[in-house]
Amino acid sequence: MSTVETKPYRDEYDIILAGGGTAAGVIAGRLAAADPSLRILMLEAGPPTRDMLTHTQPARFLHHLMPGSTTVRFHASAPSDALGGRSLVVPCGQCVGGGSSVNFTMYTRAVRSDYDDWETEFGNAGWGSADLLPLLRKTETYQAQPGAPTHGTAGPLKVSYGGLYTNVGKEFLEAARKFDTGREARESADPNDLKTVNVYGRWQKWIDAEKGTRSDVPHHFVYPNEHNENLTVLTAVHVQRVTFDEHNRATGVEFVWNPRFLPDADRQVHKVTATRLVVASAGTFGSPGILERSGIGRKDVLERVGIAQRVDLPGVGEGYQDHNVLFVPYMAAPEAETIDGIAQNDTDAISAASGEWFKNGKGLMAHNSIDIGVKMRPLPAELEAFGEPFRKRWEQYYAPKPDKPVMWMGALAMLVGDPSAVPQGKYYSMGYYTEHPVARGHVHVTDANDVAAPLDFDSGYLKDDADLVPLLWAYKHTREMARRMPLFRGEPAALHPRFAADSAARLIERVEGPVVIEERIEYGDEDEKAIEAYTRERVTTAWHALGTCAMKPREQGGVVDSKLNVYGVSGLKVIDMSICPGNVAANTYSTALVVGEKGALIIAEELGVSGV
Repeated sequence: MSTVETKPYRDEYDIILAGGGTAAGVIAGRLAAADPSLRILMLEAGPPTRDMLTHTQPARFLHHLMPGSTTVRFHASAPSDALGGRSLVVPCGQCVGGGSSVNFTMYTRAVRSDYDDWETEFGNAGWGSADLLPLLRKTETYQAQPGAPTHGTAGPLKVSYGGLYTNVGKEFLEAARKFDTGREARESADPNDLKTVNVYGRWQKWIDAEKGTRSDVPHHFVYPNEHNENLTVLTAVHVQRVTFDEHNRATGVEFVWNPRFLPDADRQVHKVTATRLVVASAGTFGSPGILERSGIGRKDVLERVGIAQRVDLPGVGEGYQDHNVLFVPYMAAPEAETIDGIAQNDTDAISAASGEWFKNGKGLMAHNSIDIGVKMRPLPAELEAFGEPFRKRWEQYYAPKPDKPVMWMGALAMLVGDPSAVPQGKYYSMGYYTEHPVARGHVHVTDANDVAAPLDFDSGYLKDDADLVPLLWAYKHTREMARRMPLFRGEPAALHPRFAADSAARLIERVEGPVVIEERIEYGDEDEKAIEAYTRERVTTAWHALGTCAMKPREQGGVVDSKLNVYGVSGLKVIDMSICPGNVAANTYSTALVVGEKGALIIAEELGVSGV
């Protein structure tokens, strides 16, 4: 298996995977293990990840989001008035394993109705929760509560509570018990059983309880097959387009070496043939581009960059969805157990945490900072506070489906934000994101050949007030709980709303010891305006992009059918998060895995491969 080198490769394979992320890795690993004679080529734009501590040590995840990162690609949207004139920047994994190798290791599963919607509302037979739950189980070994009925027992990926239960997490759970009395708060809860809402519980992680390592795709699906000479992984590869014969059957791909990693490589276009199948698996931002550069898409989009249209498929690149998230920081006492030192690349903190991690797989290095969370549906009084902008959305979308949460909320034992903007010290952050935003955007190419060219990207964020008002409520709700934690030491002004000095809602910028805060904060009209301005200026991506090659009927803007075949051509599938026709109330790793597992089964059935 190749590293970042222009190593020899064959001219012909049975299957070519254009992309080397989560879903592609599952497909490659499952098919290679079931039929070692299958010649499989996986092409990844970024570098390898094998045995690199920045990938295998869970607490190092923020390193991949630093400026100059070589393991993610940053996509900037057009400036938006709804975001205070800002561009939204979305980082996407660009390395072997994709998001599985760089994400927060946060284990979150969708609810049943999310997947059932895919089947009943979009006509995708075989994609309901009853069909997908066995695949969710298949992928995992659930160590958090062995024997839990909706979880797996023998899959390659391990799920646990991580190497430490921090005092930040414990205090947040206790604050929820005291303040949010309309909801349950218990350590034994399973918030990811596909149905539980309004219960604060221990949050699971994609971390091996015994080794303390990240449960990613390359180390559990791809690299274990390195003995198979018929599985080839090429890194530092930009796939330009799919090639076709005169009957519109996919015959292979054209690619160029990625000069970011191979500055001395040739600049020629290389061609490789697929005798049986081409799979676009480059993600929500990458797969639409592969299709568009291949002449598949909306005519005006293609004409704008000089691409001849092969197939009129207006849905390509449309329907972009994400989760709108904020992380609000609070100063913590020195005894707080946080991963701030690791996240900020403090060599002493990394050395100390690594020492324990190498010894027994425990401690802060085997952690992602998140111990407690809740999938939240508003209580009656809260729904009233959301106001009219949200009511229609509630009545039409949420009320008929009581398993759907509106938001996720939780505490992170770290500063999520610019450390240069706040006093030095320890922090915890209140995180919250909307689960099914109304917002829809688009992602389109701006160059016929240059894969690295900036995209025409519109996120759609906060253009509908139904997406805004839950975030305004969540700031106030989580602030109440943050101030009730004994570790609370202040609210850093640079990363909070700008309340007036004489406001009843003004910040407590620093306190020297634990304080007892019982009264709720009163917000006036100017305070509400300050929170809205803050939200528009600070809301960001949850890195949960999906939907730009949606699996739904062609006449409804669909790009692929329920067998993941691209409409209008043959021998070409899309298999990654871009195929999701509707959002999921979860971090997207679990869904990317199940899409990969389902895709592997579909391919195996079509090729006559058993044992997948």
